[in-house]
Amino acid sequence: MTLIRIAACGLALLLVAACTTPEPPRVQAGTVAGTACTPPTGPVEAETATTIDVVEQAYLCILGRYHGGATLDARSLLTTGFAALTRELDRSGREVPEAVMPALTGDRGTDWAAFETAYRKIADRVPDLRDRLAAVTLRALVAALGDGHARWTRQDGRPPGHYDGDGYGLGLQTNVTGPRADTGPGSAVAPLFVTGVLGGAARAAGLRPGDVIESINDSAPFADDRAGPAIAALHPEYPEARPVRLRLLRQATGRRWSVTLRPGLFPQDPADLRVVRSELLDGDDGDDGDGGGIAYVRMTGFTPDSANRALRAIARLRTGRTLSGLVLDLRGNGGGSPLEATRLLSAFVHGRNTAYRCTADGTCRATPTDDTVELLGLPSVVLVDRGCASACEHFSSAVKDLRIAPLVGTRTAGVISGPVGTYLLGDNTFLHLPTGYHLGPNREVIDRIGVPPDHHVPLTPKDAAAGRDPALAKALTLLRT
Repeated sequence: MTLIRIAACGLALLLVAACTTPEPPRVQAGTVAGTACTPPTGPVEAETATTIDVVEQAYLCILGRYHGGATLDARSLLTTGFAALTRELDRSGREVPEAVMPALTGDRGTDWAAFETAYRKIADRVPDLRDRLAAVTLRALVAALGDGHARWTRQDGRPPGHYDGDGYGLGLQTNVTGPRADTGPGSAVAPLFVTGVLGGAARAAGLRPGDVIESINDSAPFADDRAGPAIAALHPEYPEARPVRLRLLRQATGRRWSVTLRPGLFPQDPADLRVVRSELLDGDDGDDGDGGGIAYVRMTGFTPDSANRALRAIARLRTGRTLSGLVLDLRGNGGGSPLEATRLLSAFVHGRNTAYRCTADGTCRATPTDDTVELLGLPSVVLVDRGCASACEHFSSAVKDLRIAPLVGTRTAGVISGPVGTYLLGDNTFLHLPTGYHLGPNREVIDRIGVPPDHHVPLTPKDAAAGRDPALAKALTLLRT
């Protein structure tokens, strides 16, 4: 099979909108091997098996559509893909003598041809693993970009092969997540410890917040003060994920023990799925018309209408009382819509630029506030941590640069990009690739760096074990004074 040239094309943004027009005709994915990927134009047919032809299409798509694709050394993609393929062979106990990485020259077409030839020899030896090897290889090509916004997904937005159900994984939360460790290692700081137990294997094994994870599958989670790849095993997304062996320390008692957790489905508490939660702190019921107090609003994502929901929550807490401040808690907020982030920012300041979106040629477009949003006029503090990523970092960097409010907590994830294009592959799955990059209001780079807090207040294992929240306590102190 030969490599063909990708035609130049415009940028494509994934837009989600309600539609009342008749359903468009169903479209077929680009099934011709090696064709350039194209944005979807309507509903697609059912997913089919991922093949080496689809892997080639993804390779071409990355080189032609990713904002850094023109200058990317394609050998890095192919080397990462081949390494993932051989690891999968090893995990399956099916070593193949022909599984030798071919020599690469730096010519994108020649290198792909060599890669494909080697791949087909391997797949022919283990035909029962053919589909899995293709999926693992494609996934690795995307991961090789080191970009938290480059993703390969099913039509429902989940990674191919993801289980259905309320939740899937080990049932625990930690202070460092796998994606943050992979794409923003500078933001991950030892020790690694449990911050929450959601259910599943973690709950059955008796894990508690504050338990320090000393090793993962016999590998240290940190090396030379940098998060290692072992951490990603704590947050599996795919059904082929293996059981995870942990070595744990409970500091309060000095107990050390080992446990093996098997990933699986587990039900989630509906309260944990709410994007916006709110309550009144430091106030009474307000029956006298002036109860006072501080509004606390937690947002776990910038999903559609989340900004309006947060503003309505603040308005409800304001009813019948004069609030003295607002704590906006964005810890663990994985991002979402930049439009929602901009709308919420516009409740704090008008007439300013909140960010810049730039293309590969250096052309940047400002993202201004929406001055139709009513200003809140409340003293505020914003809580952030290493789980604050993407649109959350758009919000946090604007809060810092525009001096809207102090940031309290830890540095954010450093996982943010510009607009993302969505492209249809031959197996009717989607490839999402950033078509540009993001700069803060002062034109600073945030991706891979993060946003530093004004007040560094990290959570410790002892805090987690005792149920203390030092960042919230600091925020209340700032507002009271």
